[in-house]
Amino acid sequence: MSNIKLLASVFGGLLLSTVGLASANASDALVTADWLKQNLENPKVKVFEVSVDTGVYERGHIPGATNLNWHTDLVDKERRDIASREHFQSLLQQAGIGDDTTIVLYGDNNNWFAAWGAWIFETYGLGDRVKLLDGGRKLWEAEGLPLDTSAPKTTATTLTLKERDPSVRARFIDVVAVAEGKHNIKLVDIRSADEYSGKIFAPDGVKELSVRAGHIPGAVNVPWGTIVNKDGTFKSAEEIKAIYAEKGIDGTAPVITYCRIGERSSHTWFALKKILGYDVRNYDGSWTEYGNAVGVPISNPTGTVWTGK
Repeated sequence: MSNIKLLASVFGGLLLSTVGLASANASDALVTADWLKQNLENPKVKVFEVSVDTGVYERGHIPGATNLNWHTDLVDKERRDIASREHFQSLLQQAGIGDDTTIVLYGDNNNWFAAWGAWIFETYGLGDRVKLLDGGRKLWEAEGLPLDTSAPKTTATTLTLKERDPSVRARFIDVVAVAEGKHNIKLVDIRSADEYSGKIFAPDGVKELSVRAGHIPGAVNVPWGTIVNKDGTFKSAEEIKAIYAEKGIDGTAPVITYCRIGERSSHTWFALKKILGYDVRNYDGSWTEYGNAVGVPISNPTGTVWTGK
């Protein structure tokens, strides 16, 4: 039973989950499909789907789940920014989130964007009440668990969110300072090896691009999928810890994660922050901001040059 913490539920005497922890400071941030199945009717539990493919929700979702569309619900549509406090607060009020609600997020693609949603909840002070469904939509469907197409019934609340917590987020100026050797902060690039080396600018088919290829100087490369099992669940805390220790990331120094537009890196942020308990910020500007900036250093081992094509 070492490295396993049993959580006694504050509602109905139910067992929340057993989660492998790497340190006493790590949060119990995962719930199992079995636990969620048993708590679908629990009024103190609210489920949200945040999927890369926003259309999968309408085709069938976990019963009672509310959809969070990452294109519109989680962003400021006039600025390149996350959703404003007022917008996000209104959205959660309408979804029925109260001061004692346990929030469970899940999504497709091994919880890729669900983790980004968790990062935004963290930014607004709700991180201690947010859990990821381990394995996400992939595991739920694989186990043949129920899906629904009806809209959830909710009762609006008067939830009040805190102001944004700046300690959750890394900004461009912070990352430039690290690249220039001014701070002892570890950078983790979670993109593919080809993106990191500069062989390609971005995965095929994406529209958000940088005019330069490569990575931020000093960053180590641990592709986000490295820490996921075949069924979509996270690897154990011990395995994740070992994977990052091999790259010099052991929790002794603060960490900044980044990718291309900040969503994939949230998955790594979640693992390092919530499962291992490390001091981690997510740089959501990521490579599309840094790689398009003028006058900042980059590392481009492959030497790929932008030709406008």
